[in-house]
Amino acid sequence: MSDLKSLLDKAVENGDLLESSRTNIQALLAGTISPVAEKAVTELAEKGEWAELNDRFYKTLAFGTGGLRGRTVGRVVTGAEQGEGGPLGAPEYPCVGTATMNFYNVGRAIRGMVAYVKKHLANEGLDRKPSFAFAHDTRHFSRSFAEFCAKICTDLGCDVYLFEAARATPQLSFLIREMRVDSGVVLTASHNPAHDNGFKAYFNQGAQLVEPHATGVIEEVDAITSEAYEALPESEQGELKILGEEADRRYMDKLRTLLLRPDLLEDGGAKVVFTNLHGTGGHISVPMLRELGFEVLTVAEQDGADGRFPTVASPNPENAPALKMAIELAEKENAEIVIGTDPDCDRMGVAVRNDAGEMQLLTGNQIGSLMAWYRTKTMFDLGILNDSNRGHAVLIKTFVTTELQTAIAEKYGINMVNTLTGFKFISDKLQKYEDGIPADKKGDYRDLSEEESRKLRLEYSRFFVFGGEESYGYLGADFVRDKDGNMAAVMFAEVAAYAKSVGKTIAGLLDDIYSEFGYYLEDGKSMVMEGAEGAAQIKALADSYSDNPPSEVDGVAVSRVLDFSRESFEDSEGDAIPKAGMIIVELEDGRRFAVRPSGTEPKIKFYLFGMEEPSDDLCASKQRVQKSLETMWAALEADAQKRMA
Repeated sequence: MSDLKSLLDKAVENGDLLESSRTNIQALLAGTISPVAEKAVTELAEKGEWAELNDRFYKTLAFGTGGLRGRTVGRVVTGAEQGEGGPLGAPEYPCVGTATMNFYNVGRAIRGMVAYVKKHLANEGLDRKPSFAFAHDTRHFSRSFAEFCAKICTDLGCDVYLFEAARATPQLSFLIREMRVDSGVVLTASHNPAHDNGFKAYFNQGAQLVEPHATGVIEEVDAITSEAYEALPESEQGELKILGEEADRRYMDKLRTLLLRPDLLEDGGAKVVFTNLHGTGGHISVPMLRELGFEVLTVAEQDGADGRFPTVASPNPENAPALKMAIELAEKENAEIVIGTDPDCDRMGVAVRNDAGEMQLLTGNQIGSLMAWYRTKTMFDLGILNDSNRGHAVLIKTFVTTELQTAIAEKYGINMVNTLTGFKFISDKLQKYEDGIPADKKGDYRDLSEEESRKLRLEYSRFFVFGGEESYGYLGADFVRDKDGNMAAVMFAEVAAYAKSVGKTIAGLLDDIYSEFGYYLEDGKSMVMEGAEGAAQIKALADSYSDNPPSEVDGVAVSRVLDFSRESFEDSEGDAIPKAGMIIVELEDGRRFAVRPSGTEPKIKFYLFGMEEPSDDLCASKQRVQKSLETMWAALEADAQKRMA
């Protein structure tokens, strides 16, 4: 250890190693019980891999949007970490570091959550064992992390529900609400690259952590410096319950209640190609769609659980290449729809056959708008919504999601609420609407049928019609409190059945919406900057927009700047919007853009928006708006390079 200390001290003196990295290395080695931590750090130091050590130790992994996320496989894998090797080409041990996903950080996180939940129950006057639920995706170490968390919880006196194998993130949210669980975690990094993993934390309403719980958990986690803990006597420990088919069936039965017009499926649905991109989506969505009458083909090469995600560069249905194999199969089998979900099945991407017979990828904004329009329209058609109650109905979206959905809400006279990015903010609204029902009217809200709860919300509170975000996340009911790829597949299947019933393709239906509401186009761009140096660059670039906002872009004057990091805003319901690192810039010609650092990936994201009012020549509108976004991005990209210089 003394030799290692000398190497680290000299590296700091030479400017190769950050002071914070040395401090964090010392803290980890003092508090870890890992059999390989010191060997791995020593190996990297002896080889002069200072950039790798800085990336692993420049900070302590902290809760971001409701949990942890980071590398679980390093850029440089040491011999100590590789060991005898793990399944599917993974190292035997996860990446050593304070800024990485490993048993050290996972253990601190779950112990902090247990401590907070125990205090919360005590403050509520509840003298009982806390309960936790755990799910995981197919990534490297996900099952090991989930079992590790479950063991810690039972050792510390908590009852635990653990799925028997990989399950979708939204199914955990449903389980927490259905079983009245106090807290839960999904071990997932969603659509991130294969080398990442994460710890996604939920509280008792089935949503990701929000205040004051987020801060409370963070304080408990930060107070833990050692990996070691003392288990309670066996008589005081919790019970572990493994969940399987029965839990799946209850979730699937609830998903079926999403259908507004089951009659549309009586004659059979479309032919669908489904891919879960080596993740969890096929476990529920495929049998669910088949039960609804759809002919479902799957991409055999992508069916198996595989944390390497070997057939795609990125397991993200937002990216066109991820759906390439599914589209090729759709062309071969003449399928009408391609559906893809990310590894933890909270996001859904789609391609559809258009009027020219070609497969056309839809954006997250387009997918969400189709479902928002269909569900709103159909609820009015069925009399669920009407002139007397429309003021109690609401669509919810994020600020960086298309304004086409706002136009839809305005046309039907229902409310639109914008939230910050992060589905926990949408979920927080759903809890507000649940809490708005008088206690003497709702009994135990979670026991109500969808029809019963809808009636109460329309009378006393607000009824959630649909919500989503541009990044391919959607929700159509409040029995889940996170974006749900399985739910999205069911809702989109009904849109497809409706389009077929009126003799249209989905692409043709979308054009009809544009003809009625105007043509809206959005584009997403990002700049990736990894590691310690990248994090500093992202912060500096984001800060520059607040310190020096643009006065003109692409030759057009700026009409308004909304700085969510420094200004205070309220949403359309009068609720305060938390401060966030985001700026929205509006131009005098109607275009606008937003800039924000990603909360889950090492990138800064740009969102571009353009639109034209309805016209007789939709094709020309599409071309003009597309061109306007291209020139705006060219200007923004050049400006960003200047700011970074």
